Amino acid sequence: MHRFAFLLVALAVPARAAETDPHLDAALTGIAPKVIEWRRDIHRNPELGNREVRTAKLVAAHLKSLGLEVRTGIAHTGVVGVLRGGRPGPVIALRADMDALPVTEETELPFKSVATAEYRGEKVGVMHACGHDGHTAILMGAASVLAGMQKDLPGTVMLVFQPAEEGPPEGERGGAPLMLAEGLFAQLKPEAMFGLHLRAELNVGQIGYRSGPIMAGSDRFRVVVTGRSTHGGRPWQGVDPIVTASQIVLGLQTIVARQTDITRAPVVVSVGSIKGGVRNNIIPDTVELVGTVRTFDPKMRRETLERIERIATQTALAAGATARYEPDERPNPVVVNNPALTERMLPTLKRTVGDGLVIPPLSTVAEDFSFYSDQVPTLYVFVGSTPADRDAASAPANHSAMFLVDEKSLDFGLKTLVALALDYLQGGG
Repeated sequence: MHRFAFLLVALAVPARAAETDPHLDAALTGIAPKVIEWRRDIHRNPELGNREVRTAKLVAAHLKSLGLEVRTGIAHTGVVGVLRGGRPGPVIALRADMDALPVTEETELPFKSVATAEYRGEKVGVMHACGHDGHTAILMGAASVLAGMQKDLPGTVMLVFQPAEEGPPEGERGGAPLMLAEGLFAQLKPEAMFGLHLRAELNVGQIGYRSGPIMAGSDRFRVVVTGRSTHGGRPWQGVDPIVTASQIVLGLQTIVARQTDITRAPVVVSVGSIKGGVRNNIIPDTVELVGTVRTFDPKMRRETLERIERIATQTALAAGATARYEPDERPNPVVVNNPALTERMLPTLKRTVGDGLVIPPLSTVAEDFSFYSDQVPTLYVFVGSTPADRDAASAPANHSAMFLVDEKSLDFGLKTLVALALDYLQGGG
């Protein structure tokens, strides 16, 4: 039997020694310490979106050391490696995101980040608070394992290391849309693409999947409230944009609570930042609100955005102020797992984690992996990152300053990504 045929049982949990492929097991086991080393190095040296210079160099050097075709500088700092197998077969793509977040880390890890950067005009801490350090290390490990099988590999694997998944800086383009615009699939277009995400809401040993929609579409919005500045001791001589902005924030909460039929699909409206004023006794001229909307249904999305604009402008008008509503020019679509591809690869997922395969609720978190889903069939899965003996529901969430990854999850992520790639290339699943 060809050694690829053993893949279907090599990753099973549990597996009998006689059923395992020693070559594949050795490759997975051998690269595991390096995956952890890469992850810790990237975690200690995080970089914000469109600024992943050091990370990109690390990735590119590794891919070149494996003898892959490597393209750098796509979408600013993106790296793409192409592994051409020695046997004919399909083209697939595997993707990892590389960027960190403007979060000051509060963990006590020996490799915690103390990095800082400028974000929206302010000095901020920088942390891999969403697990992208793990994603990058996992895909680097998968590249090593697959490159070791290159002669017998049936097909071609694109290894896509993407910048700015969390969104590019204001005034810049980036992420998946820019990678596609700059020709990611122009010369080599995959017939399937796979991605994964470490997730605190699942325990190590669990893999979450859904067929069809899995993650929300997202829109950013900005509202600038303009009043009239005055002395804080004589507010009646001006128009207070801070009070008006506060009323707008409270009004926005009624969109979901009182105006939306959330039995149809989830909707989330959140304000993430309020900026205005510089001194305790000066009422400023303007206040800025920025926030996000998460939806799954196109009609509900349109209605929600219309309601945000109406509440903002009319609340300001009632206070004697004005409000300028600025919608997102490049919103993220809903992440949709192709039903046929999901069904095809479901046996692979079951063999990888056994009873650990779960169907989580719809996620109101967004991902620009959705732009790939518009181009090719995709499958995106969640990899549990909270220790198996801890309640995942109470663990610090992704984007938290206390977000922690149990490094055992890296092994599950590696095995899952390699299994999906090899089973698809072999025509299995």
